[in-house]
Amino acid sequence: MNDLRGKTYWLIGASEGLGREIAKGLVGAGAHVIVSARSQGRLQELTWALGAATPLAMDVTDGRSVAEAAKNLGPIDGVIYNAGAYTPMRSQDWDSAEALAMMEVNFAGAVRVLGHVLPAFIAKGQGNITLVGSLAGYHGLPAAIGYAASKAALISLAETMRHDLRGSGVAVRLVNPGFIKTRLTDKNEFAMPQLMSAEEAADHVLRAMQRQRFRTDFPRPFSWFIKALSSLPDWVVYRFK
Repeated sequence: MNDLRGKTYWLIGASEGLGREIAKGLVGAGAHVIVSARSQGRLQELTWALGAATPLAMDVTDGRSVAEAAKNLGPIDGVIYNAGAYTPMRSQDWDSAEALAMMEVNFAGAVRVLGHVLPAFIAKGQGNITLVGSLAGYHGLPAAIGYAASKAALISLAETMRHDLRGSGVAVRLVNPGFIKTRLTDKNEFAMPQLMSAEEAADHVLRAMQRQRFRTDFPRPFSWFIKALSSLPDWVVYRFK
């Protein structure tokens, strides 16, 4: 088990929902947390609520904003990329701008952030990277234009980094939640199997950060069902969608 106490983590996507609960859990475990999101006001409110955290406003879709935040960051032990954007979208309702906006937050933002923190981790031979993906990234799903593709890209990124960084001292972890009750999933008009609270999901993330395991998918058995779709013949999968 990896002890979180005394470590400094940069949590990106911290102001609401899952990120807010992860921040609470890290502070409760004795870690120092630097919290980032676009809204300085929400970050300040979060730090007051936590009693111990450092706010660092940043827009992951803006390269200059990320570079400025990284410059003011200071030494860290780990980074948690939890920034996420979601709008349900079917192919019949195609909106390129909205789809690209999701990709900018869910995937390209992670690339920007890692470009600043990873070289320092590699140079010192230690560091922890936790990428929060989604079970939606394992298979194309209805009404997930933009979202599922961006999460699939994040999963692929994590898998590549796991190969490349083996033996470097830099640990990469991928956490893929299912449906979490947040303002984002409130947009959905369909049934969400095994819908969980942000507090429950944060507990899964924090436990994953303390283990050596690369990949953590939850909740079970919904995660098993989603991953099993890839092993079924197309005629079976698309017949029932």
